[in-house]
Amino acid sequence: MTIITTAPPKGKPRKRATPVWRRAWFRTIIVALLLVLAGGSGWWMFRTGALGQLADSAKWQAISASAQAGLRIEEVLVVGRKNTKRDHLLRALGTARGSPILAFDVARAKERVELLPWVRSASVERMLPNTILLTVEERLPLALWQNEGQFALIDYEGTIIRQQNLEDYQDLLIVIGPDAPQHTASLIEVLGSQPELMSLVRAAIRVGARRWNLDMVGGISVQLPEENASVAWMHLAQYQRSHGVLERDVGFVDLRLPDRLIVRKATTGEALPAALGQET
Repeated sequence: MTIITTAPPKGKPRKRATPVWRRAWFRTIIVALLLVLAGGSGWWMFRTGALGQLADSAKWQAISASAQAGLRIEEVLVVGRKNTKRDHLLRALGTARGSPILAFDVARAKERVELLPWVRSASVERMLPNTILLTVEERLPLALWQNEGQFALIDYEGTIIRQQNLEDYQDLLIVIGPDAPQHTASLIEVLGSQPELMSLVRAAIRVGARRWNLDMVGGISVQLPEENASVAWMHLAQYQRSHGVLERDVGFVDLRLPDRLIVRKATTGEALPAALGQET
């Protein structure tokens, strides 16, 4: 029979117990406490007076201790950036390498980042122990808005992205009128339904806050109706395919009447043959 003894051999010092502060579960509790302090989610953080001052002092002491323990910002990961400059994003985050990560204000950083011109929305996260993750959704350029002689790049929501250094966006549609930005996305949806015609549009002028006039290649002016603009645009595409109407001596096309298309010559202003205007 084999006998296993649990007593330590004589003359050999007894193994010392691991101090409680060095045990993994104790460190986990401390980190959790620091997170609560940094996030301000404890009910006592909302108290005022001496207790509030004591809590605030304890909070910053805990944050300082966490930084010494390695909870410092060492990396910033950015996802989704294309047009926003890296330096602008870092400045908006408002942090620096080596700063205590638990002192980093996620909500305020998000607000600052979303004030940047190209940023439509953003999310900011702390990834312990040492990384900030920034995810941005940038605005998509849609058109150039001309208003009172000034140009601005706008997105699908009509928001101004920038007003300087627009050379890279000269191929975009130019829209004109005080309320043009809010209606540009719907206009481009209509124009895009007939790509062969859309490629001929140089600019769109908002008329009476109700409808659009189109400036086409060759100096042709096309008047879209206030309602059912997509149907009228489709009819013009049909006329173009069957008669090449925009390749003639045309200066003016009126699509505002639902049952006909009115075409006038550029040189004389007279209407083209009625058969063309009445064709469906």
